[in-house]
Amino acid sequence: MTSAVASSSLPPLIGVSACRKQPGELPVHTVSEKYITCVTDAAGGLPLLIPALAERLDLPALAERLDGLLLTGSPSNVEPHNYGRPDLDPGDACDGGRDATTLPLIRAAIAAGVPILAICRGIQELNVALGGSLHQHIQNMPDKLDHRMRRDVDFDAKYRPAHPIEITEGGLLHRLLGTRSVLVNSLHAQGIDRLAEGLTVEAVAPDGIVEAVSVTGARAFALGVQWHPEWPVPYNAISQALFEAFGAACRSRVEARFGKLSAA
Repeated sequence: MTSAVASSSLPPLIGVSACRKQPGELPVHTVSEKYITCVTDAAGGLPLLIPALAERLDLPALAERLDGLLLTGSPSNVEPHNYGRPDLDPGDACDGGRDATTLPLIRAAIAAGVPILAICRGIQELNVALGGSLHQHIQNMPDKLDHRMRRDVDFDAKYRPAHPIEITEGGLLHRLLGTRSVLVNSLHAQGIDRLAEGLTVEAVAPDGIVEAVSVTGARAFALGVQWHPEWPVPYNAISQALFEAFGAACRSRVEARFGKLSAA
């Protein structure tokens, strides 16, 4: 079997960022199943859960082995010291282990040309990893919407469309979706404040909060969205388009990697 034939039959290996929690005596590393199934079902990939153990992982080597990287949402916030702000307010959840893993992994993945799809906390990590900063409590800012998850409805209702976004004309997201406005859900309290120099705004909410970014000049697909396209299932046309584009980019990396092997 030639390398080209072999590569066409292999699903791309897609890293999925995990959170570090300690519900009992020992810590656990967790990923909501909805992120794992969007890799298998919507992107056509093989998920690899990445534990929040930066001190035990060779992150540049890991990035080279991956065909894609999915940065998941999480109830936790990126710790403010990562972008030069004071400590978290009391009651704000954090996950320093995840920060220590995802922030350098993002930089390594971009350098290696690994396709990236960043969701909710993921877009915030993407911005911080490249030098940007975050709003910590959007709901307390004047003239801003309350973007937080509703707690007075059932699970599925939390993911119903909450507001429209305005998509940048001619940008990556515009080219993918073919429209300048769509409705998205909203389940976040933090958001992008100072945009990292290496990012391009792809969409904004009615109050100006950044809803999507791309990595400027990236070697591969690299998109972050503030909403949650992974739920509900079945996916709508917008979510399907995002995952299909991400999956196609991951498969292209498989072909490129096997091409290098066969040429060696």
